[in-house]
Amino acid sequence: MGRKLAVLATTLLLTPSYGVRGQGAAQQQPQAMGFFITSVGLGNGADLGGLAGADRHCQALAQAAGAGNRTWRAYLSTTASGDQPVNARDRIGNGPWYNAKGAPIAQNVADLHGDVQRDRNSINKEFALNEKGQTVNGRGDQPNQHDILTGSDSHGRALPGDPARTTCSNWTSSAANTAPQGQPPSASAMVGHHDRAGGGNSSWNSAHVSRGCGQESLAASGGAGLFYCFAVN
Repeated sequence: MGRKLAVLATTLLLTPSYGVRGQGAAQQQPQAMGFFITSVGLGNGADLGGLAGADRHCQALAQAAGAGNRTWRAYLSTTASGDQPVNARDRIGNGPWYNAKGAPIAQNVADLHGDVQRDRNSINKEFALNEKGQTVNGRGDQPNQHDILTGSDSHGRALPGDPARTTCSNWTSSAANTAPQGQPPSASAMVGHHDRAGGGNSSWNSAHVSRGCGQESLAASGGAGLFYCFAVN
């Protein structure tokens, strides 16, 4: 009896159909892309046409990458009329999010921002890819493009103060900085670093303000007018 069972088990393992079924059970379907950095900006500095224009750019890039069946939003904060802020964290859905290669970025909004435990997301140079699955230039690359527009604090919320200095007038300005040297810029936006190194959860979305709102001003500090896009569904 034992010899018969052994022969039967060997036969099943060598049967092609059995092998295919076994492989199918072990393999998992790749996760759909739910996060990317824009491969290109809109070409007019931080003037994105407001949140609506930035969202359209996310949607168009996702469509070109074969992910247009999802609804995409730009990870940007603004100060709206009446000083009612729009927080980036409140407009990107609930997660989870995966990059263009199916690698996890964050399971939920809390993990993305380190609300409970720090360093719970995978936003770094290796995993924060563009919609084509390509690495985005960072420190040491030419040109450096690690400044990612956010207009947000480390928790993904709008910053207090003049929107001209935190969000380039709610993403409608490409003005140059006219402030005297040594003074805070007259036109700027908060940026994060997608290639964060040792900055914990804070630096991916809130590292420093740009040197201005125009394309040349963004490039001067290591940016290209790029921003994060998240799928809300």
